[in-house]
Amino acid sequence: MSEPDSYDDEDAVIETQLLPLDLWHRERGGRMVAFAGYWMPVQYEGIIAEHLWTRENAGLFDVSHMGQLGVSGDGAAEALEALLPGDISALKPGRMRYSLLLDENGGILDDLIVLNTGHDYSIVVNGATKWDDMAHLREHLPDAITLTHLDEQGLLALQGPKAIDALGRLGLVPLHDDVVPVSALKFMQAGIYDWQGRRLAVSRSGYTGEDGFEISVHGEHIEALANALCEQPEVKPIGLGARDSLRLEAGLPLYGHDLTTETDPVSAGLQFALSKRRREEGGFAGAGRVLELLASGTQSVRVGLALEGRQAAREGASVWSAGQQVGVVTSGGFSPTLQRPIAMAYVERPCAAEGALLEVEVRGKRLAASVVPMPFVPHRYHR
Repeated sequence: MSEPDSYDDEDAVIETQLLPLDLWHRERGGRMVAFAGYWMPVQYEGIIAEHLWTRENAGLFDVSHMGQLGVSGDGAAEALEALLPGDISALKPGRMRYSLLLDENGGILDDLIVLNTGHDYSIVVNGATKWDDMAHLREHLPDAITLTHLDEQGLLALQGPKAIDALGRLGLVPLHDDVVPVSALKFMQAGIYDWQGRRLAVSRSGYTGEDGFEISVHGEHIEALANALCEQPEVKPIGLGARDSLRLEAGLPLYGHDLTTETDPVSAGLQFALSKRRREEGGFAGAGRVLELLASGTQSVRVGLALEGRQAAREGASVWSAGQQVGVVTSGGFSPTLQRPIAMAYVERPCAAEGALLEVEVRGKRLAASVVPMPFVPHRYHR
């Protein structure tokens, strides 16, 4: 697990909520911890075993803690573009886009996924920030735009190279003529399907770097779907710990750690989320500062680090060069795939070149590290 301090079971408070699959997880040996206001499984048989299973087979993750929102009304795309730097107007029906919710200074309030459903937009936001995100959206969206919290929906992520084999056996039927069979979905494409009389919104997406699917399903039906998937020989339930180590290997930032209001899209290396038209036209929250940083560069930048030895660096570890502190680790852990410690850090730009030799302070000792490209493990998205 690359961020153990993220799972705060010791400080759990009585209002920690239960997911629809809470008992399901416990019956399968899930070790439950408090995370983002919910009791969630951090592991079942063990983080490393679950991590490697997902890389080779298919893992089922319960991510129902995340916020699922609907945005509708005339001018919804334009209203979202006032808050997000992505080209929402050009997003075709059934297509998804990664974007960022920015404050007026260009700080990152959250990272999220926007989907054009064909008649409105749906957004998936992080669980720990969803209430703040909804408040921010309600404050800034015009009165003509309706924001709906789809809190009756659960969310499952089926990830790994054999995810398509497992999902393909369930017999999902497209509900509309313009929806392709689930096997034909490409990365960041979605559709609505019928499964035994139940409505599923399925996207080819995820947070592991592997091919896979995210499935929005009504809370009443999520257990039946989870059971059907876990009956497939390729599928095992996977906990938060492996989800974190998988996303770290994939070089994917975690909000609240690698992204905060103190970071911006440029220093975070997320320029791809700033579309060409939006760079030219501006008009989104924080555009003045973000476009200025694009032109002039930032003082620090997010990089990948490979550490020598076996000891992992955790969030908050200082990064050094020539006796001077030049940065800080924001995510770190031992990579089960690479069998070595890896980390993400923000370091001063002169120290950020690939191959730069640095040191990371861990438990009072400075360990040799080098800047390496991300992702640490190549993505295997189905494009």
